[in-house]
Amino acid sequence: MNKTAPESPERRRLLQGALAGAGALAFGALPADKAAYAASSSHSIAKTRSGKVAGMRIDGVHVFKGIPYGADTRQFRFKAPIEPEAWKRTRNALEYGPACPQPNIKEAMSEDCLCLNVWTPALRDGRERPVLVYFHGGEFSSGSGSSDLYDGTRLCHRGDVVVVTVNHRLNIFGHLYLDRIGGSAYATSGNVGVLDLVQALTWVRDHAEEFGGNAKNVTVFGQSGGGAKIATLMAMPAARGLFHRAWTMSGQQITAAGPRSATLRARACLDLMKVSGIDALSKADTSELVAATAAADPTMIGRNVYFGPVLDQDALQRHPFYPDAPPQSADIPMVIGNTRDETRAFHGNDPGIHQLRWEELSERLLSALHVDIEPEYVVAEYRKLYPHYTASEVFFAATTAGRSWRGAVIEAELRAAQGTRTFAYQLNYRSPLEGGRYGAMHGMDIPLVFDNIAQPGSRIGTSDEAQRAADAMSNALIAFARTGTPNHPEVPEWRPYTLADRATMVFDAESKLQNDPRGAERRLFASVPYIQRGTY
Repeated sequence: MNKTAPESPERRRLLQGALAGAGALAFGALPADKAAYAASSSHSIAKTRSGKVAGMRIDGVHVFKGIPYGADTRQFRFKAPIEPEAWKRTRNALEYGPACPQPNIKEAMSEDCLCLNVWTPALRDGRERPVLVYFHGGEFSSGSGSSDLYDGTRLCHRGDVVVVTVNHRLNIFGHLYLDRIGGSAYATSGNVGVLDLVQALTWVRDHAEEFGGNAKNVTVFGQSGGGAKIATLMAMPAARGLFHRAWTMSGQQITAAGPRSATLRARACLDLMKVSGIDALSKADTSELVAATAAADPTMIGRNVYFGPVLDQDALQRHPFYPDAPPQSADIPMVIGNTRDETRAFHGNDPGIHQLRWEELSERLLSALHVDIEPEYVVAEYRKLYPHYTASEVFFAATTAGRSWRGAVIEAELRAAQGTRTFAYQLNYRSPLEGGRYGAMHGMDIPLVFDNIAQPGSRIGTSDEAQRAADAMSNALIAFARTGTPNHPEVPEWRPYTLADRATMVFDAESKLQNDPRGAERRLFASVPYIQRGTY
């Protein structure tokens, strides 16, 4: 079980007591000798529409883990989620629930993965706190809401807010498009992983008051794939009205896959499994489906099958951010952010990448840019812009601007053209660890926005400078959740993003507002078309 706070004698005592009563909590009323424990301040009981759940109070925060918001998906593979079965006796909510099955993960996995976790300062006190719902990254294929980095304790203390993290269906379980293989009963099969998030948000709406929150003030925030899920939800009719603010970090979804490419990918998975229809898929072992995610993508060379949202004209009736920003979300304030050195996370361990020679650079850029542009031209332009850069620094800067940052710019521009309230940021804080090799890479904003720089998995360090960056980002998130604007006293005035000035908050140990940072790089890559990789 992942820890949510450093081990201490008091915490150890609470855990031992909680685990000792876990069986009673799951299967029946607490025995008499546990009754005093259940009534103590260390124990928390909440009522959900499916039954009562028992969590713990740790460091003054009520923590509930693994609460079901949907039924076991093994019962209805590739179909929209349904309500969980009710339970009559208090259910243990002391440990994270299983992740969606996926390759190469150390956590427990199960198709019974529709569960969420809640951190709250108080229960049923009528305070109407902002509710912050976090969607994890990992494209639409991997990860879970159970990372130490997503622990909500410090946000609860800092901002008097409710924090929720979510597990849902991913990869082949959440995005295998079967409409043309299994018929209309599977029309939404390419989007059931996102429909799980709709179900989770519905659960949040219905239980916000019980957990001390305000159902009319829900902020969704997410990094990488989590941000892409949010962009998709912003265009999904079923999600309308379920959230009121959106904060995305290095995660965009401009276009969705179409039925052609999504069907080709589904057939590639079926071919690898050596099956031909829905019956066989429904009966297959979970492990067989996980193994099928290794199928070669028929539309992209050199990678396994891409899974993501599908333009099915049912659950998703338009592309998330094409040809314009989704009109249904025009009244939702949005923050769109990226990190200065995104691709150090993807290519930082490539052989020889930190010793790259100029004569090697163009060839290395050719496949890594993800847009079709002459790499020699890109190198020449970067050498004019940044004559002090090494070949390695040009590689990371160009691949970030052409690949990771490009979608963020497009979303911000479309929102600005729509006239909607949008704020942009760029994370410049560079990790000092390991000689600075991480830079401000993809994912660096997670421990900052959660104020969890000391948690396992953080690569930020715990210096005063890192904490100042965390203060700036986490307070901005809390202010945004509370008021719809990310302004707070520790950063300069953060103006909305417009096409006239492109105001962008540059987060660092000393944050500043800057108009159109990296504007020359933006203009360079605006000269070629952009289609989100995996959606063609």
